[in-house]
Amino acid sequence: MSIPETGLQIRSLVTAEGKLELSLAEVAVPEPGPDDVVIQVEATPINPSDLGLLVGGADMSTAKASGTKERPVITADVPPPSLRAMAARLGQSMPVGNEGAGLVVKAGSSPAAQALLGKRVTGLGGEMYSQYRMLNVAQVMELPAGATSRDGASCFVNPLTALSFVETMKMQGRGGIVHTAAASNLGQMLVKICKADGVPLVNIVRKKEQADILKGIGATHIVDSTSPTFMEDLITALMETGATLGFDAIGGGPLAGQLLIAMEAAASRKMKEYSRYGSGQETQVYIYGRLDMSPTLVPPGVGFAWNLSGYLLTPFLQKAGPEVRARMRQRVMDELTTTFASHYTAEISLAEALDLDTLHAYNAKATGTKYLINPAK
Repeated sequence: MSIPETGLQIRSLVTAEGKLELSLAEVAVPEPGPDDVVIQVEATPINPSDLGLLVGGADMSTAKASGTKERPVITADVPPPSLRAMAARLGQSMPVGNEGAGLVVKAGSSPAAQALLGKRVTGLGGEMYSQYRMLNVAQVMELPAGATSRDGASCFVNPLTALSFVETMKMQGRGGIVHTAAASNLGQMLVKICKADGVPLVNIVRKKEQADILKGIGATHIVDSTSPTFMEDLITALMETGATLGFDAIGGGPLAGQLLIAMEAAASRKMKEYSRYGSGQETQVYIYGRLDMSPTLVPPGVGFAWNLSGYLLTPFLQKAGPEVRARMRQRVMDELTTTFASHYTAEISLAEALDLDTLHAYNAKATGTKYLINPAK
């Protein structure tokens, strides 16, 4: 096939003057090294983690559109606190997109690279909101026969994160998991994993419709955070499951603290003797997302053995070791269209991703709303 010398790529720039600028840039299609492949990207999802780089801390209510339909430009104001936090990226035009899938159209000279020529692969390595992307063979996985790029676009971030939660639980010797924003794409994967593996899971949602989605795929313990009986319902679920490990996608506000309080309350109710220092049960909540940008609140009542920290997939994979990584990746491939199937609200082009109305829609990060970019569109 004929491969052009250049391709389009979404870029995100934050200026020292406090302006975010999103645009399409024309970049050279690279020549692969011995162990590299060049992928014509056909599908790449918009994940919350991608939005962190794409729009950063910009105030998107100030966003304005300019440019042309083919080469749109979006600008928005970046408030001073956010600007300080992004000092390291000021003035840099940055490519976006953690993961994606497509057809290998060029391959390096090594046998491993040549074996992928003409095959559809999924890859993780950033810069995927591009028509062409070069990756090392270690960064890609060949998709199973019959799988499309759409099937394989979201093979890494959500599936491996969901699997890593269970692996973390096992490594820490804990008996169950609590998960917030549980009706998300990732949350539904976690429900299926835990059901198959016999792992107790407490799912926290904020709407009846979300609870219904989870019931439909076999979730057992579902708690509504908007219910007036939320804390008592949560404590009951934690007592039934023995879960002392939480993963919180919300980040800000009271929810992480409420998880810790409920874990301590569940442990305290099992105590035979009172202790002013609490149950002594070690509890852990990891914040892995920031759907709420307000401060995280941890009030009294959490005991003296609580832990609250951040969580990212990449450091976990580095610590887990090659055997665990290989096992996780193989499970994703084996269950690509079942456990790890992703569902998309809309498929859009690179230019459409910079349409102002569309940007506002996917930046809302609403449950059940997930956009897929097709750079070949």
